[in-house]
Amino acid sequence: MTAITFPALGIIGGTGKLGSALARRWVAAGHDVHIGSRDSTHAAEIAARIADDTGRTIGSGSNLDVAMRTQLLVVTVPFAAQADTLREIRDAARGKIVVDTTVPLMPPRVMRVQLPAEGSAAMIAQAVLGNDARLVTAFHSVAAHKLATDLDIACDVMVFSDDKEARRSVAQLADAAGLRGVEAGPLANSVAAEALTSVLIFINKHYSVDGAGIEFTGHLSAPVA
Repeated sequence: MTAITFPALGIIGGTGKLGSALARRWVAAGHDVHIGSRDSTHAAEIAARIADDTGRTIGSGSNLDVAMRTQLLVVTVPFAAQADTLREIRDAARGKIVVDTTVPLMPPRVMRVQLPAEGSAAMIAQAVLGNDARLVTAFHSVAAHKLATDLDIACDVMVFSDDKEARRSVAQLADAAGLRGVEAGPLANSVAAEALTSVLIFINKHYSVDGAGIEFTGHLSAPVA
């Protein structure tokens, strides 16, 4: 994993499978991580569990509390909770990188691509946060249960943002989780990764795959500035 040092990371909605798995990997890599939740008691329980597993300190609190005291926010909530969660932390997110992992899955038909009227979850996030936050989307297509292990995962993470510097930082953050971050263009392109998640869910079921992911062929050299 990379030796890059990131500012304090706040995992908003971090008690779910994806949030807690990412938190565990970043804590194990030596980064300062804080787990947020609507239920601060639950956040403390998950933080304690990760601390026991990794032998490292991890913070916790309510979503708003964690958003206020960290510098880079990673939002890992279900689509149904996305807009409300972003509204709650909007003021605390001003000037910060906000990584939204939301995929617009609409149960029970999660194996079918169903994009929202706004076009994508990324566009919803942009509408809620406005220009005050440095919005990035990523981590749409990695299996949370695999992230929760110490195994190497052959998976690329597409990273989208109109803010090139923020996009590059989040690609490095993906590297720090033991994945490979791939800059995949502006925020509008996020729709491709969001739609791909339903495709991967179908592939998992159809072929009995334990968490299909994606890898890009070809040699991805240092990105062009």
